[in-house]
Amino acid sequence: MRIAPRSRVKDRVLLYWVGGLMGLVCLATALVSCGGGMNTMSGGGTGTINVSLTDPPSCKFPNGAFDHVYVTIRSVQANMSATADDNSGGWQELAPQLNAQPKQIDLFAAASNTCLLTALGSNTALPVGTYQQIRLLLVPNDGGGGPLPATNACAGQGFNCVFLHGVSTPAELQLSSQANTGLKIPPGQIVGGPITVTAGMNIDLNIDFNACASIIQQGNGQFRLKPVLTAGQVSTNNTGISGQVVDAMTLQPISLLTSGTVLVALEQQDNTGTDVIFEQTVADSNGNFNFCPLPSAATFDVVAVAINGAGVAYNASVAVGVPGGTNLGMIPLTPETGSTGPTTFQGFVTATSGSMAASIDASVSALQTISIGNNVTRDVTIPAEGASIANFSVSSNTGCPSGAPLNSNCAEYTLIEPASNPRVGIFSGGTITSYSIPPITDVLYKIRASAAVPLNGGTSDCVPSSVTTSQDASNNSLKAIAGTTVTVKEIDFSSCS
Repeated sequence: MRIAPRSRVKDRVLLYWVGGLMGLVCLATALVSCGGGMNTMSGGGTGTINVSLTDPPSCKFPNGAFDHVYVTIRSVQANMSATADDNSGGWQELAPQLNAQPKQIDLFAAASNTCLLTALGSNTALPVGTYQQIRLLLVPNDGGGGPLPATNACAGQGFNCVFLHGVSTPAELQLSSQANTGLKIPPGQIVGGPITVTAGMNIDLNIDFNACASIIQQGNGQFRLKPVLTAGQVSTNNTGISGQVVDAMTLQPISLLTSGTVLVALEQQDNTGTDVIFEQTVADSNGNFNFCPLPSAATFDVVAVAINGAGVAYNASVAVGVPGGTNLGMIPLTPETGSTGPTTFQGFVTATSGSMAASIDASVSALQTISIGNNVTRDVTIPAEGASIANFSVSSNTGCPSGAPLNSNCAEYTLIEPASNPRVGIFSGGTITSYSIPPITDVLYKIRASAAVPLNGGTSDCVPSSVTTSQDASNNSLKAIAGTTVTVKEIDFSSCS
């Protein structure tokens, strides 16, 4: 099965503030209760907020194993303190209707190239100020602690669940304790920085709940939620990014038949300078895609990959520096020649804590290096295709490879990737005039792995918590070879909790 990489393939919560005057008592309470990192409010006033959600799923069948992913949301809140924890004051309800009537949502319900929204709440008063954290609270699977949704598609398997393709009964989506106390979006995951609200100000805020990157497959066949969330102030009218992925030889849509897939990812640089997936979607049968709404004043790199219905892989094409509100037109992808299949990268991740085995949630992704001009390069994440296994549990010592650290747990991953170098186009003057021809050189990759504490809301684990290798199992450069499986050098995590 395939579960999309960290990326941010996504579920969004749209927040809309409209002005009004009320709540000086609430304002004073928030000023007293906010902890360290608080951005003090000036003056009085409120706005109102409208909350809704959407998702462009990239791990829905046939590109992944799922038909449906259900979560049940009972609260959406914001706080002005960057350091507020579960028990801090100052958490403001953004959709209080959910407190009385939680809402169960199929995160895969919306078509991937539309901007359909699912309403969560509307017209909620919110004090002015700068909001630095957001959190979502889910109904626990045991149903304890409050009201329940009007309907439950997960009957018999809690209130949060997945449906595998072709399976009529749900599988419980196991939750961490943070699902009950709040799945948090801290300042570093709010694109463009904290959200500032002034009296009478109208703001749209998109919260993206990346379902595909949030599902961990365990060795026992069960599924666990490791939330991957981002947010950012958006405009619902003009900040989308759209385009059409085509075959570079024919300038026609790539023939998908019944099994082909075109994946498109929006990426931004993390604190290491590496492009990581912010959102990911599947293009339709004509190659069309549409990401909307998106954070205002933000730019993205757009990465597209494909395998057609005959199993022919295409190179990745990267559009660099694309602002919201852009229709990219045609994005050309070049098909492989000769041996036309993709490369399959396989490798092991191990985890230890001192002299003992450790259990972690691991996520892996494949990187290629592109040139963006003026002798500047950038590592970009290449979306994994087909039956890739990119998010998984490392919790067993069965089947560990020879040479693995003593007393370690281990797990194997699979990433299916293009076997050619990427094409690159630079956005300038409102357009991309051309995409480079893929260089005829060795096709080099890096594999990046990240470790998180199981059942702890995606909290990083191990020292360091992220490891990147550019070598194969023989300690040579990691090269993609069309139609073959390449074994990657083992990635070992230590000092895990």
